[in-house]
Amino acid sequence: MIGIIMFFVALLLLFFGFPVAFTFGGVALIFGLLAEGPDLFAFMPYRIYNIMENTVLMAVPLFIYMGIVLQKTKLAEQLLESMGKLFGSVRGGLAISTILVGALLAASTGVVGASVVAMGLISLPVMLKYKYDKSLACGTICAAGTLGQIIPPSIILIILGDVLGIPVGDLFKAALAPGLVLIGTYTAYILYKTWRHPELAPAIPMDELGGSKREEYIKAIKAILPPLILILVVLGSIFNGIATPTESSALGGVGALILAALYGQFSFKMMYESALETVKVTAMVFAILLGATAFSMAFTYTGGDEIVEEVLSGLPGGKFGFLVFSMLAILILGFFIDFVEISFIIVPILAPVADAMGIAPLWFAILIAMNLQTSFLTPPFGFSLFYLKGVSPPGIRTVDIYKGVTPFILLQITVLASILFFPTWYGL
Repeated sequence: MIGIIMFFVALLLLFFGFPVAFTFGGVALIFGLLAEGPDLFAFMPYRIYNIMENTVLMAVPLFIYMGIVLQKTKLAEQLLESMGKLFGSVRGGLAISTILVGALLAASTGVVGASVVAMGLISLPVMLKYKYDKSLACGTICAAGTLGQIIPPSIILIILGDVLGIPVGDLFKAALAPGLVLIGTYTAYILYKTWRHPELAPAIPMDELGGSKREEYIKAIKAILPPLILILVVLGSIFNGIATPTESSALGGVGALILAALYGQFSFKMMYESALETVKVTAMVFAILLGATAFSMAFTYTGGDEIVEEVLSGLPGGKFGFLVFSMLAILILGFFIDFVEISFIIVPILAPVADAMGIAPLWFAILIAMNLQTSFLTPPFGFSLFYLKGVSPPGIRTVDIYKGVTPFILLQITVLASILFFPTWYGL
């Protein structure tokens, strides 16, 4: 039972706010020494070397760099301004614009924090100005910002591809349909909500929008076209087998610099700052990965994986019983810990059981990715909630944000359930 005790001790320390990488590494070291002695860690250097040699994981810093550069080009501002004017005359139009811009930012930047902060700074004040309901406005921004978790190129899909041994290109393809369904679900919800309760999101009077419809269409096309071309180049090169995800991520980084030059935002200072932020985020991800590797090794050697496999294999309902339990466990853990920890610790424990039950790895990976997206919205530790609260006007209370994200969490769970019970709808 040492492995199981070790797992719960690690979770307890995380709940108390200890650094993730050091928690996993430290707990693994203590319990590993108690159980097997120092010889247990003899192969640790080889494991670390294999991680550093992994070409798939090279895509992580490159896609992060692409996202940060695009964030600094003021791409979000231009998109939100154009789309807001285009749909503003429709009831709930600003909220729909936020969802569509969130989808474009997700496919071009993939950085959740940057998307939520940008839309919180630009879109939220405009929605409040035109008497939008606070909860609806906050919920829409948080939900739109988290689309970067499921819409490729997504960092979580790259991590899951490595953990589960699935080609990242296949994961990107498989994630497109669920991502589009989620965007459609969000939009349909906003249209229905504003149709039933028009006072929640009034239309903006045409005279306040300024300019003709034709001018707004031209501005919107000019704002959308550059990032759309970059998305098509990056994803198209992967889907058509022209480039690997790693090569494509490098292409995306170069493309982001070209867009920065087109938008008049390019400078060597911007390049340096983007590189510095990329190193910080990448170091955090890889530090967690190293700690998780040590934890996983100690957990396996102490027999924890065998106990988990035995318990999970004996769940009622067979394959679907295991999937439902897994999704519930990941959903609950997502309330308290980050998607990176779940990917590196929980998923490797569940993966062998899924494989033994004959569950398609691609289907399992997309279910996990959709589930992990929810972790950004779930109180009390949903990162999107913190990002928005940090940039929201004084009149926005934490309870407004919590109330706003609740319907979108339920919508995500609904889409997750549809992937679970009707995988063929998504080509899985």
